Amino acid sequence: MSHVVVIGYGMVGSRFVEDLTAADHAGEHLVTVLGDEACEPYNRVLLSDVVAGTRGLSSITLPAADHPRVTVQRGVAVRAIDRERRDVVLADDTRVPYDELVIATGAAARVPTVPGLGNGPGRGDLPTGVHVLRSIDDAREIIAATLNARRAIVLGGGVLGLEAASGLARRDLAVTVVHPSPALMERQLDEAASRVVESTLRRTGVDQRVGVGAQEIVVEEGRLRRVHLTNGEVLAADLLVLSTGTVPSTQLAEAAGIDVDRGVLVDADLTTSDPHVHAIGDCAQPPGGASGLVAQGWEQARRLADLLTGRDPETVTTGVGDVVKPKTHGVDIVTMGVCGSGRADEPGLRVVQLSDPSAGRHLEIVVRDGLLLGATTVGAGRVGTDLITTYTRRTPLPADPAHLLLPAVAPAATTTRRDSPSLIPDRATICRCNGVTKGDIRTEFASGATTLEQVAASTRATTGCGGCTDAVCGILDWLGADAGPSQPATAPGEDGFTPGKHDQDRAETRAS
Repeated sequence: MSHVVVIGYGMVGSRFVEDLTAADHAGEHLVTVLGDEACEPYNRVLLSDVVAGTRGLSSITLPAADHPRVTVQRGVAVRAIDRERRDVVLADDTRVPYDELVIATGAAARVPTVPGLGNGPGRGDLPTGVHVLRSIDDAREIIAATLNARRAIVLGGGVLGLEAASGLARRDLAVTVVHPSPALMERQLDEAASRVVESTLRRTGVDQRVGVGAQEIVVEEGRLRRVHLTNGEVLAADLLVLSTGTVPSTQLAEAAGIDVDRGVLVDADLTTSDPHVHAIGDCAQPPGGASGLVAQGWEQARRLADLLTGRDPETVTTGVGDVVKPKTHGVDIVTMGVCGSGRADEPGLRVVQLSDPSAGRHLEIVVRDGLLLGATTVGAGRVGTDLITTYTRRTPLPADPAHLLLPAVAPAATTTRRDSPSLIPDRATICRCNGVTKGDIRTEFASGATTLEQVAASTRATTGCGGCTDAVCGILDWLGADAGPSQPATAPGEDGFTPGKHDQDRAETRAS
């Protein structure tokens, strides 16, 4: 019997335990999970929804390990890894032996080196009114802070920063995003696309200072009062949310003498420089680099589970890749592949662009050899979702790729019947994070899973980035209507999903 110890009980660690027990048909592995948080695992990607008030804390909880060969210790701090004795040392000096060790410690929020915040990069003791958004406790603290705050600043205009800012604006705070780069979400957006996002964000109550950094955080009587910017401007603030990146949690591995760079270095089989120690998720640095997306961590979890149980590792393609869809209320952004401020003008690349800032619309596609290499769409949800299908499936393009952008200027009313769930093929992928198709949802509905919660429990749909929630609800609505009035179609909390959002998500799955 092999004893597998997992350090970390987050999204990737919990998924690995689930995958390992499912693959271990011979019952050859005992598993001990050591989690530093005292709660059940939860979906960290949806914390910005909790801040926005569109989801409750209970709705982002992930299934807990429930298996006779799995022991979970919550609220446990790991002090060291003893590779010679092959055991893990806890804070109380208890030792937990292992045959195989899996490090899934994730990443911590990076605190920038700005006067008034300490010396970074760890969070340390932040002043009252200053928060990061990385854990469920962080979300609780931010929500509590909004009750007495009127003016909020979000430092960092990447994906999480914009999601946090959008969520705070929905709680009726005056919000300003401070971002030192020339473009918001500069990894995904160039300056032209950013200008369109900026103007649209302002209409939703989110102001910005782009190309401007924070020079000093002013704290008086132990509480945040204002932020001095590098352009000389001073912004009063009651709440400051730091969204300035993450730092992989590598301290345990490094102290144990395991090879570390930015993350814990692993090979293609997720093995570190020690053959009995593995790393997955945000703390790991695989040969191709880390994407920062949970789908990559889940693929690693499944691959490692297959390897440890002796199965041929599956080639897992979730279809997400580097597709990014921020959850920003009132601002529709979709990016994928080659995009953003760092896009190089390489030979053979063909770039087609449609930009209409006054209408809040910007589209760009990057093509080579008849294939879509990347795309950016702002304010054109239907086109963005269609391009996701084209990009992830590597669908050959029309002779004139500009035709891909024409639906952006077509009358919206012409798409209603075409986007009906009845016309979505059963093979269409609805939840890209977990590879759940419309056929899977139909099968589960026929088996009695008629609510969003039941479908999520049986298929994992909606438990990743949450972007497919409205599409799943739309399919359940349609299946429920087809089943007749006696068949419940949706859960009580689903009335908040708009028909317009249903149409957008149905468009995404229509041709996949």
